[in-house]
Amino acid sequence: MNLNVLVLPGDGIGQEVTREAVRVLKQVAGKFHHKLTLTEGLLGGVAIHNVGTPLPEETLQLALEADATLLGAVGLPEFDSWLPEKRPERGLLGLRKALGVYANLRPVRAYAALLDSSPLKNHLVEGVDMIIVRELTGGLYYGTPRGISGEGAETRGVNTMAYSRWEIERIARMAFHLARGRRRKVTSVDKSNVLETSQLWRRVVIEVAPEFPDLELDHLFVDNCAMQLILNPRQFDVLVTENMFGDILSDEGAVLAGSIGMLPSASIGERRSTGAWAGLYEPVHGSAPDIAGQDKANPLAAIGSVAAMLEYSFGLKQEADAVNRAMETVLNSGRVTADLKPAGKPATTTEVGEAVCAALR
Repeated sequence: MNLNVLVLPGDGIGQEVTREAVRVLKQVAGKFHHKLTLTEGLLGGVAIHNVGTPLPEETLQLALEADATLLGAVGLPEFDSWLPEKRPERGLLGLRKALGVYANLRPVRAYAALLDSSPLKNHLVEGVDMIIVRELTGGLYYGTPRGISGEGAETRGVNTMAYSRWEIERIARMAFHLARGRRRKVTSVDKSNVLETSQLWRRVVIEVAPEFPDLELDHLFVDNCAMQLILNPRQFDVLVTENMFGDILSDEGAVLAGSIGMLPSASIGERRSTGAWAGLYEPVHGSAPDIAGQDKANPLAAIGSVAAMLEYSFGLKQEADAVNRAMETVLNSGRVTADLKPAGKPATTTEVGEAVCAALR
C-alpha cells in the first residue's frame, strides 16, 4: 500500500517524539512491505519564526494532499502574551477546521505495567479501557462572536458556544459506530441542567440512539463525569462530548494511564472512497519546552498515534495491532522514560523509540 504522510513536528518536544514516531512508521512500512512517502511542513511556533504565521499556506496545501498528517505538538511560552488569533495554537485549530476532522478519538488504557505509575489506587485503574470521543470543530473554541473589547473597568471578553443539530448527529453516530466494535456502551456528557447547547446536545443524542438498538446509552453531567473518571473509571467504554468538555476530560485521563505521555489521539473526518478516514494524528500532550532538546520526553503517545493512523486512515489493523503490542512489550520491559517512574535508570526518548522498533522486528 502507498502511505502518503505529512509530518509536522511542531514545537518543543514535538520535534523529538515525532522523530521516534516516524522511526516506528518506517519500521512498520518495511516489515509489512508498504511504500512510505514522507513530507515535512511547518506548524505552530516554528512556523511563526520561519514565515510569520502559525499555519502557512504551503502546510495547509500539503495537508490537503496527504493521506494522513502526523503532528508533534504546538505552543511556546514566548507567545503566551500574544493575541489568540496569532498564537501557535491558532495554526492547529485552523488545520483541524480545514481538514474537516470533526471527531477527536482519545483512547485511555491502563497498561498492567503502569498501574503503579498512576496516583490512583491500583484497583481503581486496573482494566480501564475507554475512548473519549470529542467533537472537534464546533463549540466554544470556534463560536462567534468572540474577542476582547473595551478599556479599563469596562474591558470585556466574549466567547460563544454554539452547536447545530447536524454537528451533534455526526459525532453521536461516530461514537455509536465505535462502540459496536467495543463493549457496546456509550456515555454522553453534557451540562444540560444549565446550558441550552447541552439541552440540544442531549435531545439529539437521544434521537440518534434508536439507529443503534444493540447499544446501551446513558448520560452524565460533565462535573459528575469528571468525578466518576476518578472514582469508577472502569464503568466507561465510549464517552462522547462537546469540544471544551472533551478537551478537559481527556487530559484527566492521563491520571488513569499513568502519564499524559501515554495518550495518543486521532482526529478524523468523513470516510474516503476507500472506506478509511481522513485524519490528523497527534499525542495529547503539549510541547513541554522545559524538557525540550533533552531527550527526556515520552514518545509512546506519538507512537500510539501512528498506530491509530495505520488503523483509521489506512485500514491496516494488523499493522496497528503490531505497533500496540510492541509498545506493550517495551512497557513490560521497564525501559521507559522518567515520567513513568521506572525502577531503574530512565530511558531516553531515542532509546524508547529504538526499543519499540526492536520489538516490531
